[in-house]
Amino acid sequence: METVYRLTAALLALTALCQAQPVKFHDCGSKAEQIIVDVTPCATLPCVLHKGQNYSVNVTFTSTTSSQTSEAVVHGILAGLPIPFHIPNSDGCKSGIQCPIRKMQKYNYINSFPIKDAYPSVELEVKWELKDDDKNDIFCWVIPVKISS
Repeated sequence: METVYRLTAALLALTALCQAQPVKFHDCGSKAEQIIVDVTPCATLPCVLHKGQNYSVNVTFTSTTSSQTSEAVVHGILAGLPIPFHIPNSDGCKSGIQCPIRKMQKYNYINSFPIKDAYPSVELEVKWELKDDDKNDIFCWVIPVKISS
């Protein structure tokens, strides 16, 4: 019976992964090439993010720079003002990327973030950057979101 549960869980995870659709994003200064951004679940823009839920981000990219480290920096942009958004793991080298990052190599950056019940219901943009050793953007993208109850 345990095998059936594990198989069912694996199939559900695979189904969710297969339903992931790349989102259209605004590039805000990426050095990387061939960038694909998936936010799961997010079927349409603006992404409707429900309070109390967790969301995952998968960014596939080809690096055009080398770096020993990488750090994610995330902001909510509200009325043109950047508001820092804490993510549980900002270390890109612990988010699917095996560091050091090498020039012209393909990577999958994977992270997740919670939408807390305390967040206001509001429409804004999310700006997600992955910084190199020199604090320059490896990638930078922006998408519109709507936080909802």
